[in-house]
Amino acid sequence: MTQVLEKPVQLGPVGEAVRTARRRALLEWIAVHALGVATALFFTLPFVFVVLTSLMSDQQALTRDLVPDTWQWDNYRRVFDTPGFLTWWRNTLLYAGLGTVLTVVSSLPVAYALAKFRFRGRNLSLMLVIAMMMLPPQVVIIPMYLFWAKQLDLSGTLWPLIIPMAFGDAFSIFLLRQFLLTIPNEYLDAARVDGCGEFRTLMRVVIPMAKPGIAAVALFQFFYAWNDYFGPQIYASENAGAWTLSYGLESFKGAHHTDWNLTMAATVLVMAPVIVVFFFAQKAFVEGVTLTGVKG
Repeated sequence: MTQVLEKPVQLGPVGEAVRTARRRALLEWIAVHALGVATALFFTLPFVFVVLTSLMSDQQALTRDLVPDTWQWDNYRRVFDTPGFLTWWRNTLLYAGLGTVLTVVSSLPVAYALAKFRFRGRNLSLMLVIAMMMLPPQVVIIPMYLFWAKQLDLSGTLWPLIIPMAFGDAFSIFLLRQFLLTIPNEYLDAARVDGCGEFRTLMRVVIPMAKPGIAAVALFQFFYAWNDYFGPQIYASENAGAWTLSYGLESFKGAHHTDWNLTMAATVLVMAPVIVVFFFAQKAFVEGVTLTGVKG
């Protein structure tokens, strides 16, 4: 009986190249996902630490424990019961909400004009907008404070921070202008042929197509106003009734410098609205930021 010996299959050059490519693709997949997981942990772990500390007892918060022995959800109620905390919330919502609306409403027409109109001095106007973006607010804070506090007697309120937003914001104008450049002019020409004026074209054609860019600008402005510490410190520090969460949190931390659980609970309550807003609007935000760089 003849015994047939099977020879191992020898891979040719093409098969070896395919095997090498698959191994390389697998290693790249592992490296990319490992980097992604490490990056996610880098940004997530500090927030997890803050949340866990906020749920500890007063004594355990001073130890090296990372997980609460008992979950003290009552810490958040104690923070809300702090005198003035709800007032800080109301002031912050007024500052961030009204300021965002005024910024978008005032910046959109300017961005539309810079993106779609042809007029003498357009490039100079755009250069001035860019120059204003590079101007730190600390440079003009003294004359602005003298104007709002001494001339208009608005010191101790948030109105010196809210009213200027009704006159446009350089960063918002630039970002919206970049996005509006991606809208084809054919849509605007068609609206004009149908008898639409510039205002109606802006309202009926441009705004519906520019929703991602508007969402990105609104989120940027909302986050800026919500986290703003410098402005309330300058204009509202002398009046505790006009404090915002960012400035009031500093006072809260000074009053509870040994109660780290309460300080962390207050920090979570300050961060939570921003996280929730971004979670629900992240698709429009990412799309708007991405498309603003399509054209220069």
